[in-house]
Amino acid sequence: MLHLRLIVPADRTEEVVGTIEKTVGTTHLVVVPGAARDPAGDLVLCDVAREAGDGLISGLCALGLDRSGSIAVEDIGLSLSERAEKAEEDAPGEGADAVLWEQLQDATHEESTLSVTYVAFLTLATMIAACGVVLDNAILIVGAMAVGPEFGPLAGICTALVQRRPRLAVRSLVALLVGFAAAMALTVLFGLAMDAAGLFSESLLHGERPNTGFIYAPDWFSFVVGLLAGAAGTLSLTSAKSGALVGVAISVTTVPAAANAAVALGYGDLDQTKGSVEQLLLNLLAIIVAGTLTLLAQKFFWARQRGRTQRA
Repeated sequence: MLHLRLIVPADRTEEVVGTIEKTVGTTHLVVVPGAARDPAGDLVLCDVAREAGDGLISGLCALGLDRSGSIAVEDIGLSLSERAEKAEEDAPGEGADAVLWEQLQDATHEESTLSVTYVAFLTLATMIAACGVVLDNAILIVGAMAVGPEFGPLAGICTALVQRRPRLAVRSLVALLVGFAAAMALTVLFGLAMDAAGLFSESLLHGERPNTGFIYAPDWFSFVVGLLAGAAGTLSLTSAKSGALVGVAISVTTVPAAANAAVALGYGDLDQTKGSVEQLLLNLLAIIVAGTLTLLAQKFFWARQRGRTQRA
């Protein structure tokens, strides 16, 4: 269940309450006249089944409430109520499958903004991966994948393509490209410093690497895994199963490929640099394609589900 806290101009309260009452899957409606001070208006509270949440939020936005008042949404961890159970039964579909597009747009907007923290995380992940590729250490590679924050901008690009929001697409693309460029440039310097300290060596990079040799050798398996990871990551963002995102992060070769390219570039190995960059771009492309198709499929499914509910 979701809890909505609305600040409504007094002259629009009846219209907003009517929209809530007409939405299948709502309950626990409370109206407190004149309670809001900034902006001034009435306080309206209600609970709604997650699967009906996007339709209700869209309806409230259509009334202009996001401009003239306020819409705040939060998840309900526990709700002991027969009315809530009835609302979930009446709402179409399953809550775990529901997509809250406004929430997705807000999340991807925050995660796809180029910031010092984002670049720092990506750089640290790339440096950890650099240690992993030189030492041929799979544990370090997995750790670097988990630390990397690159799925945020990738999800932002997918969302922007589906929702036709060019500004979000540009912001996400800039964060992705500038972030990786900065991380790789700093990792080149990191690699040279580690070599000067005697911790890295060119012989380690060119030696037998059974655990990490795949990083600079892209193939169709790389693209297939990227597609699967992109679909799984998108589902984890749009559904209640957000814990799956960590597993997605450690299944694609993005940060390790960037790290291998940076270390190889520092030693002047253009072949490994080229192969690693190709691996990186192939994985990024696969995630964007799969993520976009997944969002389009979810949008089509819920549009049909909402249409059936309205006809009923």
